[in-house]
Amino acid sequence: MKIKEILLSLLHFFGLAWWVEVGTDRPNCTYYFGPFASANEAENHISGYVEDLEGEAAEGIQVALKRGKPAQITIDREPLSIPNYSSLLSPHNWSQRYEHY
Repeated sequence: MKIKEILLSLLHFFGLAWWVEVGTDRPNCTYYFGPFASANEAENHISGYVEDLEGEAAEGIQVALKRGKPAQITIDREPLSIPNYSSLLSPHNWSQRYEHY
């Protein structure tokens, strides 16, 4: 295993890895892409994720970089299917760097 992969595995295990959180209004979902070893590395991948979702006709895209460990990679926030979606998030504290879009 390469040193970078080992470092990333450790960061992820301890909830210190960076993730790209993408929320969409339609579909009403939250997606997590990662993990990444640094915020800059995660930031470099944002445009690709946004382009993919736009290609799937997603609407109302919001993006944030977060440090933590998501409990799920995709969260369907449709009110009838998951009334309390916030309970699906990991108990780890997230560190949010910034939002845009």
